[in-house]
Amino acid sequence: MRVVITGVTGLIGTALAAALERDGIEVTRLVRRAPESVTEVRWDPHARAGGLDPAVLSGADGVVHLSGAPIAGGRWTPARKQELRDSRIASTTALVEAIAAAPEPPPVLLAGSAIGWYGDTGTREVDEAAPAGSGFLPGLVRDWEAAATQASAAGVRVVNLRTGIVLSGQGGMLGPLLPLFKLGLGARLGGGDQYLSWIAVADWVRAARFLLDDGKLAGPVNLTAPEPVTNTEFTAALARAVRRPALLRVPAVLLRTGLGEVSGELLGGARVLPARLEQAGFAFSYPAIGPALDAAAR
Repeated sequence: MRVVITGVTGLIGTALAAALERDGIEVTRLVRRAPESVTEVRWDPHARAGGLDPAVLSGADGVVHLSGAPIAGGRWTPARKQELRDSRIASTTALVEAIAAAPEPPPVLLAGSAIGWYGDTGTREVDEAAPAGSGFLPGLVRDWEAAATQASAAGVRVVNLRTGIVLSGQGGMLGPLLPLFKLGLGARLGGGDQYLSWIAVADWVRAARFLLDDGKLAGPVNLTAPEPVTNTEFTAALARAVRRPALLRVPAVLLRTGLGEVSGELLGGARVLPARLEQAGFAFSYPAIGPALDAAAR
């Protein structure tokens, strides 16, 4: 079995590639720099024709597309918004065109997406049947998924991975938070009642394996644990995991002043449920936030 992965140097790409290789699966890594090993192939995600040799994808058993600039990497200036769009939509279009041109297209494309599709849902629970929200991020995710879905014209099963906050002790959201919480500087954000939809990195990897092998699921699939938590609950659970108090609060006005439009992603919330995964029989190893954070904080 051979799987091609983009964004393989990121947090979840690294974890997925390592897990596949432990199981004896060959991994082809698409990278933007000069290849450093025989498992790596250089590609240009911003080029259309010629950005990737279709032969690299031909005969692969699956493709996992995880490229994209970090959403929380800074203020959403017009230039930053364009970077976020280009890093997702242009790269997806280039990949889909190479898939369509492959002599033997892979049977499945797991395409990165995000629960940003739903926008701020407040306390309302949503699953994959919910419509897109309004604003910059839902619009970006809608166009991102539409670009990936074009691969279905080549007979490829396309799964849109609507991923929540991925919890890992190796980085991501917990990267900057763990040192602060270990110093007793943990803080809830704003009112603390906004919902956080999350997933342990181990469950993300297991879910991706499940979706590669499933053969039936297509379209949007929420990669979130079945028990979303409020920011207050998350803060308390992380404090317990590191055995330190978390008594501070960052006022909403400071977040808005410091971060601008992107602060809406911290002060708003989405209560997202993994309905399609659970209906298909997937069982989470970390359905609850406490054990997930305990594992990440070790």
